[in-house]
Amino acid sequence: MKTMISHVRAIAMACLLTAVTPALIAQTNRAADYIVAVVNSEPITFQELSSEIRRVGQQLAQQGQASPPAEELQRLVLERMINDRAQLQLAREQGIRVDAAAIDRAEQNLASQNGMDVEALRQKAAKDGLSKTTLRDGLRDQLMLRRLHEREVDSSIRVSDVDVDRAIQEQQASSTDPFAQEINLAQILLVLPEKANGEESAALFVKAQKLVQRARNGEDFNALVQEFSAGDRRNGGQIGLRRGDRLPPVFVTATQNLQPGGVSDVVRTASGFHILKLVERKAPDRLIQTVVQTRARHILLRTGPQISQEQAFARLMAERQQLVSGKAEFAAVARKLSQDSSAEQGGDLGWASPGMFVPEFEEAMNRLQEEGAISPPVVSRFGVHLIQLTDRRRVELNPQQIRESVRQQLRQSRYEEAYTAWARDVRARAFVEMREAPL
Repeated sequence: MKTMISHVRAIAMACLLTAVTPALIAQTNRAADYIVAVVNSEPITFQELSSEIRRVGQQLAQQGQASPPAEELQRLVLERMINDRAQLQLAREQGIRVDAAAIDRAEQNLASQNGMDVEALRQKAAKDGLSKTTLRDGLRDQLMLRRLHEREVDSSIRVSDVDVDRAIQEQQASSTDPFAQEINLAQILLVLPEKANGEESAALFVKAQKLVQRARNGEDFNALVQEFSAGDRRNGGQIGLRRGDRLPPVFVTATQNLQPGGVSDVVRTASGFHILKLVERKAPDRLIQTVVQTRARHILLRTGPQISQEQAFARLMAERQQLVSGKAEFAAVARKLSQDSSAEQGGDLGWASPGMFVPEFEEAMNRLQEEGAISPPVVSRFGVHLIQLTDRRRVELNPQQIRESVRQQLRQSRYEEAYTAWARDVRARAFVEMREAPL
């Protein structure tokens, strides 16, 4: 069963990696073809199925994944094709339409992701047997399915404030990160002289080990602190309740498996040797979460009667070559060319948390790894962009941001279940006739 599930997931992943949908696998040569299934009077042919099986098999091989047995692969691919046909028919029935501009953006972004322009993408598709029309029809189908899923599945997922409260409480209760917990330690410090030789260091270490044994045998830790510690002896050498990430990491590591009252092994630092007693450990008062924020700049050219999408794309591609070669500076070009309010700041968009930008912009920005890296031109509903990564940082979320983060986590965790149930219902309501190969 696990093997079958892994195969299903691998096939699903392969199907998401390229813009191939029923329109993309339509074949012009129908010789010796026959119908393998009918979905609400729309046929799926053997050639279509064979083409999709070959494509999925090639992608699994490219990903280094083993292909399932031929019969199982054929069954899984055919079932996915049936589901896609039924869902596309439902999208058309509901009046979902995708205009040419949206397909243009998808085509430009697909080309950009593959490091080429649109014409090169079309030429590559033609070598694979896909015409320009077929390629664009496939992108249209993808966009239709995405909009259908947003309407039918996303809108059905409900996450209440009670759900969020419960999830936060569960995450707090299960928090085992010692650096997020609050701990209070008492310590005995044996200072090692700066110029101590190896013999003196070894003697002091032996002394520390003996103190550990005495403390573990039940001697009063406070009394040992008062007699031997070179550190602060007030309140029995206690440091006070602090979050783990505000203590020396070696202290947290040495005490993370102790129960209150437990005594650590000898801990060595630049100051000398420490014997630590765990006085108290508390789960965090609130859930602590962090998020990676990105700071980027962009140059935006808005498309319209003055400049087409193709012209804007070509203009920014030329500007990118100048920027990458060091012949121009990004902020200066942004001030000169960019057509939005960030132009005055050299295109600076400030610090942004995940989800602040439209998906196509954010996905391109997130692919940039090195500071100063510049994306290929990116098409969004606002126009065509060049994006430069300037910095990234990890910040702690405030309570309201944590609630929204947990809410989003819950939505994501419920999406797969909601989608599976919805897709099963669409499949059940469709008329599907399976046909045998002719003799």
